[in-house]
Amino acid sequence: MAHSVKLKAGDTFPSLDATLLDGSRVTLGKPQGEATWQAVFVYRGKHCPLCTKYLNEIESYKQAFSDAGVDILAVSGDAKHQLEAHLEQLEVSFPIAYGLTEEQMKTLGVYISLPRSEKETDHNFSEPGLFIVNEHGNLHVVDISNNPFVRPELGALTRGLAWIRDPENHYPIRGTLDY
Repeated sequence: MAHSVKLKAGDTFPSLDATLLDGSRVTLGKPQGEATWQAVFVYRGKHCPLCTKYLNEIESYKQAFSDAGVDILAVSGDAKHQLEAHLEQLEVSFPIAYGLTEEQMKTLGVYISLPRSEKETDHNFSEPGLFIVNEHGNLHVVDISNNPFVRPELGALTRGLAWIRDPENHYPIRGTLDY
C-alpha cells in the first residue's frame, strides 16, 4: 500500500489552486491584502458539524490572525453546491474555497477518508489540516489530524503566531531536522 508523503516544516509550499464561490481561482498559501503569511485550513466538508463549529470559531479569531499578519483561507473537497448549502450554517467573512481534488489532498499529505454512506457525502474527503505559509512561501507551521476531534486551539495558535512573527524573538521554523 502506498503511503502518503507528508510535507515537512520549512518545505516550499506546493502551488495548488481551488475555486471561490464567485468562480475565481485562489492559490493556497498566497496571502491576500496586507498580510504576508497565510493560514490554510483544510476541512472535511459540509457534512461535518465539527468543521462548521471550527470554521465559525476561526471567524472569532480573525482579528488576532490579522494582527499577526496572517491571512485566512479555508478549503475542502466539497463541490460548489455543497459549499453554497454549508454557508447557510456558517457566519464567516474569510474566503472559503471548494473543489480540492484527491490528488491535491495527497500533495498536501492530509489524511483522506471514505464516506461512511452516501448520506454523509458523495466523495472521499480530507481530514483536517492546517498549513501556515510564511512570506517566503515556506511551510512555517503544519498540523494534520486523521479525525475531526483534534485541531489546534485557536487562542493558543494566534498567540503563538504573534510571538513567532515578533522579530525580537528570532524564532525559526521548528521541526526541520531530517532523520
